[in-house]
Amino acid sequence: MADDVWLLGVHMTKFMRYKDQDLIDLGAGAAMAALDDAGVTIFDMGVLASGCLYEANGGVGQRIQKQIGQTGIPVYNVANACATGATALRTVMLSIKAGEADMGLAVGVEQMGKMGMLGAGNRAKKDDVTFEPNGRYGAVMGTEGILGTNLMPGVFAQAGMEYAYEHDGVGFEQFAKVAEKNHAHSTLNPLAQYQKAFSLDEVMHAEMIAYPNTVLMCCPTGDGAAAAVLVSGERLKSLSAEQQRRAVKISASVMTSDPYVDGGQVQFDVNTLTRNAADQAYAQAGVDPRDLDLVELHDCFATAELRHYDNLRLCEEGGAGEWIDRRGPWRDGEIPVNVSGGLLSKGHPLGATGIANVYEVATHLRGEAGDRQVEGAKVGLTHVIGLGSACAVHILEKSAA
Repeated sequence: MADDVWLLGVHMTKFMRYKDQDLIDLGAGAAMAALDDAGVTIFDMGVLASGCLYEANGGVGQRIQKQIGQTGIPVYNVANACATGATALRTVMLSIKAGEADMGLAVGVEQMGKMGMLGAGNRAKKDDVTFEPNGRYGAVMGTEGILGTNLMPGVFAQAGMEYAYEHDGVGFEQFAKVAEKNHAHSTLNPLAQYQKAFSLDEVMHAEMIAYPNTVLMCCPTGDGAAAAVLVSGERLKSLSAEQQRRAVKISASVMTSDPYVDGGQVQFDVNTLTRNAADQAYAQAGVDPRDLDLVELHDCFATAELRHYDNLRLCEEGGAGEWIDRRGPWRDGEIPVNVSGGLLSKGHPLGATGIANVYEVATHLRGEAGDRQVEGAKVGLTHVIGLGSACAVHILEKSAA
């Protein structure tokens, strides 16, 4: 059984809308680039895990293998909402931990195009005049938009407004400052889907989607892939000095789901499972939030990022508004958050995001992030949450080699 697991190679494509490449092109390209980054080949892999949400039943991992090499190794196809990529990464990590492989490949990929607003289910119909009980809960008519919402902008608008209600110093302007920051950060990231800065005034006066989130406070859909090569600590010792120098230690890997909370059957609770995952990860890695040099967290909406400052213990409890006001999460702040531009600007191809976040943090820990480099970065955290719900937190540390 492996005691520790390391990230040996990693890659992500630019997030955008690809018209000349399909899902398998994107996944295979990212996989080959990650193998090259690691200095190994598909023949060194003992396991492969592929994360893709919208083609979850399509055997994506096996189809990628047909492009990069069919070696007969176990292939796991996983789907876990927005945590799909992180779940693929954990699948490989757990295989290595169990001693079933000493090296493996995780790929996250999605091709969404202009898919539009996600999460609508059982929409209310104005012309529905027949009231017959239907479905698991015996509803007699569609409840979407009448008794709450499953649309993502609405869910995270509610989450943000709950935080604003519970804590002083949090309002529309504080949420908008999150988007202002992430759009500014994206201008330094050539792999981001959008690389354009917006003033606070522009963010606040953009089209309103679900108060307090304007369109510039909502992540876009798009296409992209990311891949990572993982290796056991024992196998790493047999590799070259350069491979050991660039390896990044996975000090903690935690996944949680929703525990029961009052109201959780009505409104998604994005907080408790995130707090639980963060607390377990800090304990597992033996680090404190103050030890973090950068964080890539799940900012599907600006309201989500502000809440997760608190959930991940990056600020004082109830202090997320004050923290963004004093620029604590900016690239030159106390703990830089979403230096990549975050989902708001980098983009959010669902299956790719969990590994793309790991790519970003690892690139900084290696000192290879170019103009957006967080100088001296040694410890970083990644966070992703998929409604339903699944939350993954990873803590990465720079190699001492």
